[in-house]
Amino acid sequence: MEIYKFNKEDGKKVEKYNSNLATYLKFIQTNEVANIGCMYIDPQGILGHHEAPIAQLFVVVQGEGWVTGKDKKRINIKVGEAAFWEKGEWHTSGSNRGMTAILIQSESLNPELFMKIK
Repeated sequence: MEIYKFNKEDGKKVEKYNSNLATYLKFIQTNEVANIGCMYIDPQGILGHHEAPIAQLFVVVQGEGWVTGKDKKRINIKVGEAAFWEKGEWHTSGSNRGMTAILIQSESLNPELFMKIK
């Protein structure tokens, strides 16, 4: 498991289209089909330990919580950070106060090309 950050400072200023004060940070670029969804974990919620059926990028957009890899060691995660699990990697996620994340799943995820490791 890797933890990435996606702060505004790491993005690129958008200058096309008469843009002003806009910043863009790419998460992924895929050649295969990608599934993108939103995961809501309520306070005291947990998404149980399971094997990733496909590579997954878990992008926290609200709240905070924790994630694990196969070792089940909890790593805190918050807004502006993303966990990445390879296909077949066992993992868990949960939150004491509640957390919302965008979940991106694809066979060709390479977040290290666009995001910095925390």
